[in-house]
Amino acid sequence: MSRYRLPMNLQLFAGEKTEKATPKKREDARKKGQVAHSQEIGSSLQLIVSVSILMVLGSFFWDRILAMFSDTLLHRLPMDVTKGNVMDMFKRYALQMLLFLSPIFIGAIIVALASSYFQVGWLFTLEPMKFKLTSLNPISGFKRIFSSRALVELGKSILKLLAISIIVYLVLWSERDSVMALAHVPIIDIFAYAGSLVTRLGLMVAVLLFILAIGDFYYQKYSYEKSLKMSKQDIKDEYKNAEGDPKIKGKIRERQRRMAIMRMMQEVPNADVIITNPTHFAVAIKYDSTNMDAPKVIAKGQDYLALRIREIAKANEVIIMENKPLARALYERTEVGETIPADLFQAVAEILAYIYRLKGKRKA
Repeated sequence: MSRYRLPMNLQLFAGEKTEKATPKKREDARKKGQVAHSQEIGSSLQLIVSVSILMVLGSFFWDRILAMFSDTLLHRLPMDVTKGNVMDMFKRYALQMLLFLSPIFIGAIIVALASSYFQVGWLFTLEPMKFKLTSLNPISGFKRIFSSRALVELGKSILKLLAISIIVYLVLWSERDSVMALAHVPIIDIFAYAGSLVTRLGLMVAVLLFILAIGDFYYQKYSYEKSLKMSKQDIKDEYKNAEGDPKIKGKIRERQRRMAIMRMMQEVPNADVIITNPTHFAVAIKYDSTNMDAPKVIAKGQDYLALRIREIAKANEVIIMENKPLARALYERTEVGETIPADLFQAVAEILAYIYRLKGKRKA
């Protein structure tokens, strides 16, 4: 009984996702829009930029808003209240607000794009927007609501709310004397102080949110890497799919081998001599002094292939020479298309010289 425990344990742990994701799985996840991305970084940076622009261009915004209200009170009160007049007035004010608020909008857009680019690079995919029926499954919805990820998001929201509350309380408590003294200052000073206090609070809250967003980014990255982990069986399956089915690969190799044999057999009639064992090995040798530095093996075979080489040689009147040690040495030490080894030059040269004499040829 004990000798079967190890395989059972291996089967139990085979499906555990303990391995890092392969490059292929990372690329597939990226194509689906699944990347380590924190929305908190983008929103906190947008808030920082917006508050900073308000602080820099505060007087410009104040003048524009004051001009709009002044225009309404000074020039629009005697206006006839008609649909056309009201629409023209609202269009004019909307255009003015759009123009003087455009620095904030442009800054927020640039920061959003930049934060996304620095986190995940250039990525455009419509995969997350596709409609999926699984999203309508109530069981899956309940699982998402009570999942560990949902609890983490709830904890982050509570932490942000608590941190913002503490910052606002500390700032207001430190300014309590100034706030109480606002009852004795002109209205313009009250607005100026309130604007200064709000922008300071906004900037401090934005910086705090950015610090928390950095932690959120590392958590998202950890969660992303964890979700991409694979089991050893997953890696084997991916490798098998990438390389192809072993049976299909075997058939392809078999077909390639047959084609190579056919090409080799087509070269046998061009050989100068066939050196045999005489039945187990056959090696076809060719030498052309104008194109070759040394004799070359153009075909070789064992057993059945050796028989086929001899048959083709006989049909094409190629001389067959029996030399057992030379045939075995050439078969074992050379491949098709290679020149013969240097230590076999002498033996092959003698055979070729004999063949040339038989054919009445003389070659250097």
